[in-house]
Amino acid sequence: MFDASGLTAAHRTMPFGSRVTLVNPENGKSVTVVINDRGPFTRGVTIDLTRGAARALNMHRTQWVCMQ
Repeated sequence: MFDASGLTAAHRTMPFGSRVTLVNPENGKSVTVVINDRGPFTRGVTIDLTRGAARALNMHRTQWVCMQ
């Protein structure tokens, strides 16, 4: 089941189970997420985070993050 508070993300091409570390360049916070869904299908958006992952990065809107 989907857990909005979990540390997961959606990506169009990365294999399910891939681990990706994301860094918020505005505050230096980082989180490692697991790819478990496909998407996003919005032009210009590369990765779609759960609320839990966005909260861990202290994100409050759509913004740039660094993928490692």
